Amino acid sequence: MKDIIQRIALIEAEQAKRRQSDALARYNTGRKKHKKQIAFHRSKKRNRWVFGGNRSGKTECGAVECIYMARGIHPYRKNKKEVNGWVVSLSQQVQRDVAQKKILHYLRPDWIEEIVMLSGRKDSPQTGVIDLIRIKNVLGGISTIGFKSCDQGREKFQGSSLDFVWFDEEPPKDVYEECRMRVIDRRGDLFGTMTPLKGITFIYDEIYLNKGNNPEVWYEFMQWSDNPYLSKREIRLLESSLDEDVLQSRRFGKFAVGEGLVYPEFDPSIHVIEPFPVPPEWQDNISIDPGFNNPLSAHWYAVDFDDNVYVTYEYYQANRDVDYHAQKIKEICKKIGWHTDGRGRIQSLIDSAANQRTLASAKSVSELFYERGILVNPNVNKDLFSGIQRVKSYLNQTNGLPNIYIFSSCVNLIREIKGYFWGNGDVPKKRDDHALDEMRYYLMSRPHNTKDISSLSEIQRDKQKKIRQLKRR
Repeated sequence: MKDIIQRIALIEAEQAKRRQSDALARYNTGRKKHKKQIAFHRSKKRNRWVFGGNRSGKTECGAVECIYMARGIHPYRKNKKEVNGWVVSLSQQVQRDVAQKKILHYLRPDWIEEIVMLSGRKDSPQTGVIDLIRIKNVLGGISTIGFKSCDQGREKFQGSSLDFVWFDEEPPKDVYEECRMRVIDRRGDLFGTMTPLKGITFIYDEIYLNKGNNPEVWYEFMQWSDNPYLSKREIRLLESSLDEDVLQSRRFGKFAVGEGLVYPEFDPSIHVIEPFPVPPEWQDNISIDPGFNNPLSAHWYAVDFDDNVYVTYEYYQANRDVDYHAQKIKEICKKIGWHTDGRGRIQSLIDSAANQRTLASAKSVSELFYERGILVNPNVNKDLFSGIQRVKSYLNQTNGLPNIYIFSSCVNLIREIKGYFWGNGDVPKKRDDHALDEMRYYLMSRPHNTKDISSLSEIQRDKQKKIRQLKRR
């Protein structure tokens, strides 16, 4: 028995020694955990991006994701026996100093089947430039991680069929597009980790704004305070060495476009919430921008007893006539149990331009909606600048909380807010603003909430309180 105990002690000591030298085993397994790194790994989306400041931990999760997939040990995904992927850096020097260094940090030597070098020695790969690493997969196969640099040109990214591509910093658009072609055959993944220093680029449009409404796109902002391993003293030192403009990118991972945004107050992590069942008493109004030759935008607005506005549902459709739009709006109202008048008709606000008659019709858009059971009210305040200030007042946080929340399902409204910029002449650029227009009409038209809660019972008031707490989480 004593001999057995001694053997167990030796095994445990050896395991502890291995864990100490195994960076992957220590990754987010201790008392401190980087929650946003874990959220990145948990996401099942196939196009994932982390926009992070320096030292925020973004590169770590990119490197670990590569090792998880190559080793066949991903904790949140179905693993494969053999995986082929690329790590894409801006240059070979950056590859060696950043992405390659992180991969080698998390890759135990006994997991490596072979290293092929572009320059330098195999017995000292960290000092040279690696072409590819063949890695032992726990399911019995051999996986490959190849290294590419954007300065090689697009042609070097052709031909292969891949399971994943990791972009360490933002690539040129032609390289990104070529890599996207490489993962189509295997339904592979693209993921990127970057500090957004270049301002408005294709990544801003395609990922952050998600102009194509791609359901596979996911992103997260990562800042210094998200990294539990970065001391507050170190954060203060970094802050003191950078001006405010640089801090937005270097600390918060924000795109360097804040001064041109109409609504810099908008923060998706605060203003965008997951849908929840809206109490019937909160239902307020619908607002429509008819769009004419552009998309018709409509949103359903609710107001709680604290005077907070919720954008709860979205209809956004182009190239359809009033018959089609009216039918869809009625279907949505029926689906979500939206209130109607005593004759089953729907109330809504609409752009006053809908009162105009055109050569194509003897009746105005307002009249056509009215005949189809949607009682549109065109008496809206369309003053642009006072409307923008009203929206800002709702977005601004009072006592730590804003007065407007948008359900995550309202993707077009969210995209328009994020991409709404000032143009020449101190007016916003006239593009993609249909949802924003009708949101302005609604906020400018509504009075302060006058709902009387004095008649509610203690149980009803407590219920409302619980609902407000849930939606703010």
